Amino acid sequence: MNESTTTAQQPATDRSSVTVLGLGPMGRALAGAFLAGGHRTTVWNRTPGREGALVERGALAAATAAEAVAASELTVVCVVDYRAVEGVLGGEGVAEALRGRTVVNLSNDIPQRVRALAAWAEEHGVDYLDGAIMTPTSTIGTPDAVYLHSGPEALFRRHLPVLEALGAAHTHLGEEIGLAAAYDIALLDVFYSAMGGFAHALAVAGAEGIGARELAPFADGIARILPPIFEELAAEVDSGTFSGEESPLTSAASAASHIVEASEHHGIEAGIMRAVQGLTHRAVGLGHGQDGFIRITELLRRGSRATA
Repeated sequence: MNESTTTAQQPATDRSSVTVLGLGPMGRALAGAFLAGGHRTTVWNRTPGREGALVERGALAAATAAEAVAASELTVVCVVDYRAVEGVLGGEGVAEALRGRTVVNLSNDIPQRVRALAAWAEEHGVDYLDGAIMTPTSTIGTPDAVYLHSGPEALFRRHLPVLEALGAAHTHLGEEIGLAAAYDIALLDVFYSAMGGFAHALAVAGAEGIGARELAPFADGIARILPPIFEELAAEVDSGTFSGEESPLTSAASAASHIVEASEHHGIEAGIMRAVQGLTHRAVGLGHGQDGFIRITELLRRGSRATA
């Protein structure tokens, strides 16, 4: 669908109006930011009772999802996952009410489901943008909020003036609809892998009599050196160099083994580090012992078919 077609079909609604479907903590934050930005905001949630504070601030509460989407040119959806999105948008009268309007989906899920939902939207004459919220609820509506979007760029530009009420940092990644979800999944992988590693580190430290708050300042030091390391490793993956000059994989394999041994000595589950240990030892066995740690990216991509 192109922008000219969408404009011709668009109902006569206020172009600054917006509907928010889903009033969990993030959905309420989004609706609050639209209200603070001066936009006529309609809200709806599958379970009633979460709209009270927003209504007090001037939001309009819709009785049904169909009524909610009919109130605005732009609908923003923020629910737990795409199965929930499909349940909401597939509800009685919703698809008909959305025809000729735009949905910006800020829910989290995998790229494959994004593409399926985009196909559903096209079939029903609904313009669709996918998106990902990359910062916590507390940042919504502030300069610290970060959003990624994918889908038709003309559609993104058209609705950006309203979306900027949520914060100014909106990046359009490209027209391929699954891009925002792909970035989101990869970046959540970084976040939750780090959170899992930190939780495990606190368990190991605690078993040795080190308090969590005693360890935290030193963990902060580790976190601060990671951004430039990430940049270097990303460049190595793209170039295929995998330099181990400063720290070879043999060193990482040894460290992983020590963490596993220390953990299991205290009866602490070591599954997280056993996975790292297995990958590093496999890479060394394939002849990559003098390469850098990020060589394991190739093993993860190729699985058991990786060769020296």
